[in-house]
Amino acid sequence: MQNTQQRDKTIEIFRDAPVPKAVISNVIPSIISMIMVLAYNLADTLFIGQTKNAYMVASVSVATPVFLLFMAVGMLFGIGGTSLISRLLGEGNRTKAVRTSSFCFWTGLGIGILSMIVIWIFVKPISHMVGASQNTMGYTCQYLNIVAAGIPFLILSSTFSNIIRSEGAAKIAMTGMIIGNLINIVLDPIMILGLGWNVAGAAIATVLGNVFSSAFYIFHILSKNSILSIRLNDYQVKNGIATGVMAIGIPASLNSILMSVSNIVINKIMAHYGDMAVAGLGVAMKVNMIVVMLLIGLGTGIQPLLGYCFGAGNRKRYLAVLKFSLGLAFCMSAVMTVICYCGAGPLVRAFLEDPDAFEYGMSFARIYIYSGPILGILFVFINAIQSTGAALPSLILSICRQGLLYLPILTIFRHVFDSAAMAAAAQPVTDYLASLLAAVLFIITYRKYFHSAEEA
Repeated sequence: MQNTQQRDKTIEIFRDAPVPKAVISNVIPSIISMIMVLAYNLADTLFIGQTKNAYMVASVSVATPVFLLFMAVGMLFGIGGTSLISRLLGEGNRTKAVRTSSFCFWTGLGIGILSMIVIWIFVKPISHMVGASQNTMGYTCQYLNIVAAGIPFLILSSTFSNIIRSEGAAKIAMTGMIIGNLINIVLDPIMILGLGWNVAGAAIATVLGNVFSSAFYIFHILSKNSILSIRLNDYQVKNGIATGVMAIGIPASLNSILMSVSNIVINKIMAHYGDMAVAGLGVAMKVNMIVVMLLIGLGTGIQPLLGYCFGAGNRKRYLAVLKFSLGLAFCMSAVMTVICYCGAGPLVRAFLEDPDAFEYGMSFARIYIYSGPILGILFVFINAIQSTGAALPSLILSICRQGLLYLPILTIFRHVFDSAAMAAAAQPVTDYLASLLAAVLFIITYRKYFHSAEEA
């Protein structure tokens, strides 16, 4: 009975609610979740910064790409699973949706355990590979060794913070993120400063946050309030489940993987200008995340709604949701860009006191925020493409944004200008080109896939 009520609630929100209400009811919990992720990311760097040791700040920045790599695995199953499950619910195929959920859980858990073991065995070579210097190697290895223990929970948390939204339970998805990140934020000052555990304290707080977040999601899915499943009996790879998840999940995760690779590359470039440039870049990225995370929240919030409309073949509602979301994205982008540009100084100062590191951080933060005005539109189009299950356009966009576009632009800027500031400028230049590409790919995708769906 409760499962039926949950199903009816999903239909009511996705199919029947007025477009503004449907969008806002999905977007607000998603944005709040991203705010909590942002707060957690800022807290780590903020409290590490209070140690007055810029090498510790640099080591956390260097380790971030490894963290992003395993978040990418969570995105593979989270975004891929959400796209497939929301379309299946739109089609009325609940059985396959349940099996998809179980597939994402057990496959993600297996990869997480294997990854944890790999990090523990090869932590020093990995630290060197991501750009740790002689001054930051010890801190980076210490951080990664501890964070590795939480990789299975990181993947599960990242996966189900997305998948649970596909059944219309956006508030549950938000609550799990809040629980995990609040635990991290509360423990950061205690462990980093109070107990004097420094980088190790930040890593332990991160692990515990992901453990509690994962436990909350597992409890929800095992309850009678969810139409999803993580039972091993429901696990299935065939019948288009694995391919359906991977078709969208791989492009989505590739974007995060390439972001990790690009962070490694730019960290190595910045190392040419010194450890303070690396520390400044890490803080600038944190400041830029204020805009990025909010707009990612908007994009991911509308994806299940768009996926349901696509699965149901409701072209009119799909377009109405998209148009409303683009307008909302543009307004949010403009406001957040102004706030972060004007507030760059105090924000950077909160993390860095070293004059050289602050100068780099301030310069980079204002360069990165040039992307702000178009980021919302970019993320809406990315999620709109993913909602249709269009694997090739998703793959093209993911490879181009942080790979085929960003890395060549970064390399050219590095050799032509030989300037730390111009190396940072490669990101906003890439974002504008990626936004144009996303708009073109969406138009192509919409015309092809909606037409095919209606013919079927």
